[in-house]
Amino acid sequence: MIGLSSRNGTSVSSTALKALHVLEVVAAETRPLELREVAARAGMDRSATHRMLATLVAAGYLHQEATTRRYAMSYRVVTLSRNLLAENEVVRLARQTLERVAAETQEGVHLEVLDGTETVLVQHVKGTQLVAIDFQVGDRSQLHCTSIGKALLAFQDEAFIDAVLAAGLPALTAHTITDADAMRRQLAIVRERGYAIDDRETDDDMRCISVPLFERDAPVRMGISCSGPGSRYTLDYLERLSEPLLAASRDLSEKLGGKAP
Repeated sequence: MIGLSSRNGTSVSSTALKALHVLEVVAAETRPLELREVAARAGMDRSATHRMLATLVAAGYLHQEATTRRYAMSYRVVTLSRNLLAENEVVRLARQTLERVAAETQEGVHLEVLDGTETVLVQHVKGTQLVAIDFQVGDRSQLHCTSIGKALLAFQDEAFIDAVLAAGLPALTAHTITDADAMRRQLAIVRERGYAIDDRETDDDMRCISVPLFERDAPVRMGISCSGPGSRYTLDYLERLSEPLLAASRDLSEKLGGKAP
């Protein structure tokens, strides 16, 4: 392996990073991929891509179809994540809360967690509304343009917030907040009222609302969100939705040993 010296003095393997990048490329597709497709998506030459794929197949994380020679994910990845996805007490309590909010509001409700500088949807309870937006477990979102991202970002330390703002705030729609000072003001509002909204900042026809969850002696890493089409999710409706969501945040945070401000 090729060792790269990082700024903090630790050793980073560029070969391992390439292999993981190839694994993510294959995982992002719902169908098996040919070598040329993986190479194009990974931005690597075919020879290097083939070596990475062969290594991942040998390790059991990918399999190669005998007839088409295409590559797909194996279930070994599920084995790796079984402890992360296990039905522990936090997951059980969160599920109960999501089901209660869904029953009260008739809306789909999500539990999302902070993962680096993105959020990941880990639980979802469907609502009964006919017109809704369907998200899937595993979907990832940016922090600056989503309600869940802003709800979690607002309660991180200043160094983390500074790093996110310094990395840039790309516009996804005409409503996306792209100015760092404006985002700081938005995060202050989130801390004051306890919830965040996405006012067509990710998609022109979608609004969302989210609340953070607070645990005992731990940074904020989870939140609850609801999303819907802009035609139905008006700003007035988001304000009404904030009441059951804030109540859910207070209740679940207390059960997790924390306290919502």
